[in-house]
Amino acid sequence: MEHYVTLFDNLFLPQGLALHVSLERHAGLYTLWVLCMDDITHDILDRLNLPNVRLLRLSDVETEELLRVKPCRTKAEYCWTMTPFAPRFVFAADTGVDRVTYLDADVWFRKNPSLLFREFELSGKNVLITDHGYAPEFDLSAVRGQYCVQFMCFTRHGGEIVRKWWEEKCIEWCFGQYEDGKFGDQKYLDDWPERFYDDVHVLSQKEWMLAPWNATRFPYGNAIVFHFHGLRLLNGGKVMLSDFYPLPNCLLDYVYAPYLSDLKASVCILKSTGHDPQAQLASPTPFIKLKILLRSIYCDLWRWTAGRCVKLDSCD
Repeated sequence: MEHYVTLFDNLFLPQGLALHVSLERHAGLYTLWVLCMDDITHDILDRLNLPNVRLLRLSDVETEELLRVKPCRTKAEYCWTMTPFAPRFVFAADTGVDRVTYLDADVWFRKNPSLLFREFELSGKNVLITDHGYAPEFDLSAVRGQYCVQFMCFTRHGGEIVRKWWEEKCIEWCFGQYEDGKFGDQKYLDDWPERFYDDVHVLSQKEWMLAPWNATRFPYGNAIVFHFHGLRLLNGGKVMLSDFYPLPNCLLDYVYAPYLSDLKASVCILKSTGHDPQAQLASPTPFIKLKILLRSIYCDLWRWTAGRCVKLDSCD
């Protein structure tokens, strides 16, 4: 059985539920551990009692060092700070777990992930990381990192030296800007293949792990996992599909459309519990309102576009 762990707050419950649905379809025997970043998330998921899901309440697992840095970090920065801790919390909660795979809440499985784990196991290593695989025209590896914190495997014993090093670095510094070769929790991974040569394996098949930043580089059909980076729920039932990257028509039709179907179902489930998902963008300053307006106009004019918006149908 595979064990996965993700973390999110109530704003990202729709993506979290869509991730769960995709695991139910494709993952076989699995457990998804959810580190609930607020009590609302824990209470809603506890009531839903989703199959193969186990919950971790934030206040039950926060360490003194995490609480010490928490006031100095934004909500997003604190989530990034928590990422290296998430596998540790699972190992502590269940001594029978030998391997944990961290997942961003906005990833979605299109196929059974067995090929990913087979490559990892054949490598003989203890940690698996994935390359951003940027399309050349969108290469941000210099400031955002060569590797993406989206799908990472850690073994209980051999992977601990890597995870613990990362944990200490994220406590020391984890902020949402590029500074001295660091960015959030992510740039720390850049030298892992050399620093931890005996322990870290980089997934060789980049096209198995796709996202908007490489949608023009690899065929969508090769993706085992798709990372819906930049997709955000807006007010009025609208969804912004991408904040920057162009999305080819075939990707919209065969990847985004079924994901939006899962997202709509997730929103409807949440509304049935009395929870109405909120817009996922930052505070609506005049600048952000203008950006949304311009994107909406742009969306109406073009099919292949960054910033494309769609509207989820009602739950009726």
